[in-house]
Amino acid sequence: MDETAARALLEEGVAALGLSLPAATLDALWRYAGLLVKWNRVYNLTAIARLDEVVTHHLLDALAVWPWVRQERVLVDVGSGAGLPGLVLALVAQAEESPLVVHSLDAVAKKIAFQRQAAIELGLKGFHPWHERVERWRPPAPISGIISRAFARFDEFVALTRHLLSPGGHWYAMKGPRHRDELAGLPADVVTRVVPLDVPGLAEARHLVIGEFR
Repeated sequence: MDETAARALLEEGVAALGLSLPAATLDALWRYAGLLVKWNRVYNLTAIARLDEVVTHHLLDALAVWPWVRQERVLVDVGSGAGLPGLVLALVAQAEESPLVVHSLDAVAKKIAFQRQAAIELGLKGFHPWHERVERWRPPAPISGIISRAFARFDEFVALTRHLLSPGGHWYAMKGPRHRDELAGLPADVVTRVVPLDVPGLAEARHLVIGEFR
């Protein structure tokens, strides 16, 4: 797929998700996709290298969770890799003039270096990349939500990040079709629900597991 078709795929996907993003934000998302493809040739940030698949598997996949996380004020993306979904969500928050602040954690230095450079080139505010393991990280401000994609089983995700949340906070785990066994045996103060996601251009079943810390 050429660049024109891939750009159209992004714009059509955003519309299909029911999002109304300004042209400047669409341009920023497109530039981010280009940066990811460019850096990936040298630094191997992600297994997905084709521009059209970056659009569907990364950008639209991340954008699909925005309606559920937009309520948060301080969101932590754990094991964020190339900034997914955190950097994408921060771009949308900036477009909507949302007060959302996103902290992005990854233990791999080259991935955080990419996130920092991308944030600079995109003029992104309210986004803070950290080269740190989540077990050791201490937030500079209270956290209202924690999100992850392909980081760990949901039960492990909760156990590893429990120290970051206070009662009333939320966990968000982006999952494929198989996740039910990850929800058994959770602490009694973690209440979950599963939201099916329809990601444009992605044939795979996607779900968002939401856990509330009560």
